[in-house]
Amino acid sequence: MRRRSRRLIRAKPRFPLAPGAWIAYLIAMASVTGPEIERLIQLLARLPGLGPRSARRAALTLIKKRDQLMVPLAAALQIACERVVVCSNCGNIDTADPCTLCRDPRRDTSLLVVVETVGDLWALERAGVINARYHVLGGTLSPLDGIGPGDLNIDGLVARVSAGGVTEVMLALNATVDGQTTAHYVTDLLAPTGVKVTKLAHGVPVGGELDYLDEGTLAAAIRSRTPF
Repeated sequence: MRRRSRRLIRAKPRFPLAPGAWIAYLIAMASVTGPEIERLIQLLARLPGLGPRSARRAALTLIKKRDQLMVPLAAALQIACERVVVCSNCGNIDTADPCTLCRDPRRDTSLLVVVETVGDLWALERAGVINARYHVLGGTLSPLDGIGPGDLNIDGLVARVSAGGVTEVMLALNATVDGQTTAHYVTDLLAPTGVKVTKLAHGVPVGGELDYLDEGTLAAAIRSRTPF
């Protein structure tokens, strides 16, 4: 704080200013870039994981590496904006509708994995442990946020299951209050179809130590114990 105050004192204009004008002067001194660069920083700051400082560093990197990074990134964003669509069947994002996963004949059509977001779908695909079809809900039920069943892709899920061919629905939803509430709601809706509904196991992660786990995780692990 002392160093900053000294810098501000050094930057003080030689002519006297009123208190309000002095604040405006400090704000003007802080803005040393054009509106185009400020707009770039503001947009980058909206991305997840990027704050104002990280956005400034990212903007500087893009500007310094204009030909190697900024131009290809701008072209990729333009192409993505024009071609990326939401799959009308499962809710995944791709450049084709139906998406690549829905058109893959090698996938098990009898198993349908339900996820909250496309990011969750990508996470399961990176793990490479399942070869099934997916259904993206687009979020979870959250009364506090005003998100109801009509705001999610739940009707599409019921329609896909009711059409036949699906023998198991695996709910790969997050272990949060909203996630579990959504899981119970979906389970009740699918009950009349007679399809088997399963969920991901919760418990001790691979490589985890019991002493560092919370009580809720330990309780879930004990309830989901399996033969050794």
